[in-house]
This record gives sequence, C-alpha cells and structure tokens, in this order.
Amino acid sequence: MQHLPFWIVTYVLALTAWGCLARFAMQFFVAPESPNYIWRGFRMLTGWAVAAARFLVPSYVGAAMLPLVAAAWLFAARFVFGIWMIGLGMAPSVVAPPP
Repeated sequence: MQHLPFWIVTYVLALTAWGCLARFAMQFFVAPESPNYIWRGFRMLTGWAVAAARFLVPSYVGAAMLPLVAAAWLFAARFVFGIWMIGLGMAPSVVAPPP
C-alpha cells in the first residue's frame, strides 16, 4: 500500500498518453464529430490533456498535432513524477529490502 500513489498517478498518466497517441492516429480515419463510440471514448479520455496542450504550445501548432504534443507532455510528466517519487522513497525498488 505504500507505493499506491506512485502506481495510480503513473497509470493515469500512461493511460492518457497512450490514449492521446491513439487519438492522433485515429483522427486520420474518423471524422471529428463521428458517432463512433471508440472515437468518442478517446476524445472523452484525452480531452483534458489536449486542452492543456493547446494552452501550453504556441498557436501555430495545428489542432491535428495537439494529441501528439499532449502525449509528449504526459510522458515527460510521468518521467518527472517517477524521478520525484524515487527521490522521496515512495517508488517501488528493484533491490530486495534487508531482512
């Protein structure tokens, strides 16, 4: 239970980042307002990350590239969070604890 915050946050960040990559790939095959339930699910899952990316990147970055940019930010945030948790001693360790 001591590593639960680490696993929850990294899982949510990874799930959203991979969802952004799937949304980026799928946008070339599906209309933006398609009733397809998979497309709607990806948009619902990644909407907050794409909106944050829209706020963080310059306006000349096209809307089609925003899911890709959001995925890059999320993977970076996951990496930084993991390093931070290791520094705090709250991440799982590969080394077995002493007896």
